[in-house]
Amino acid sequence: MESDKQHTVNEPDIEYGVYSYADYLTWQFDEVVELIKGKIFKKAAAAPKRIHQKVSIKIASKLYTFLEGKKCQVYVAPFDVRFPKESKEDHKIHDVVQPDICVICDPEKLDDRGCIGAPDLIVEILSPGNSKTELKHKYELYETHGVREYWIIHPENQDLLIYTLVDGKYVPSCLLTSGDVVESVAVKGFKLDLEEFFGDIE
Repeated sequence: MESDKQHTVNEPDIEYGVYSYADYLTWQFDEVVELIKGKIFKKAAAAPKRIHQKVSIKIASKLYTFLEGKKCQVYVAPFDVRFPKESKEDHKIHDVVQPDICVICDPEKLDDRGCIGAPDLIVEILSPGNSKTELKHKYELYETHGVREYWIIHPENQDLLIYTLVDGKYVPSCLLTSGDVVESVAVKGFKLDLEEFFGDIE
């Protein structure tokens, strides 16, 4: 049944409809939006907290330094990651997200608009307004589409949870915090000393 609500191309009706990447490209929102299973998820209109940005730039810089001269590349939001199913055509893609940080090791997945296909590593940094999306919807999306490793960082608690893809299903780590040294499975050789990393995060 069609809704009798009015909406324009630039301001879609968030409650109704299933949208594609082709629709997404036409929108003019003040805030960042993402598509998961064709449904719109709005991120907070305000800028992320300072602690979020500090964690983001610190881990991104460590990854960038480690990967310099290597095939894998690191990108930070805003950066569109599209997850195609049967087709890479814009109007047939219904999952488009902007992870805080992602690493892509297959250059064939990169184009001028971002990444099409699963990154090898995705890092999401939690904030009060996005925990539900990161922990539920994105978990399912990343697992289904084969993201090899998914890190969730909680800046206020100074901890890290890692999901590693094993036989198509995510296996969680224990909750990692200061005193732990973590090593990525997807980005071979990349290690993070959490005591050093969180040492100046406040």
